[in-house]
Amino acid sequence: MRAEYDLSKMKFRRNPYAARLKRPVTIRLGADIISYFKSMAKEMGVPYQNLINLYLRDCVQAHRKIGWISNLK
Repeated sequence: MRAEYDLSKMKFRRNPYAARLKRPVTIRLGADIISYFKSMAKEMGVPYQNLINLYLRDCVQAHRKIGWISNLK
């Protein structure tokens, strides 16, 4: 490898994955919900936040609706 590179001739290129990046959010979840996902994540060997994200993504892709919300109206 060279000790020094000339990067001034490089062309700018946008990151094609930038739109897919995760965004941090603050959300309040019940302690029982967190412990449920933490125990499931431990069994699967993945971080619990990733597991929650995967579950929510599955809900979005399946167009799931929450049934009990319609009963509140």
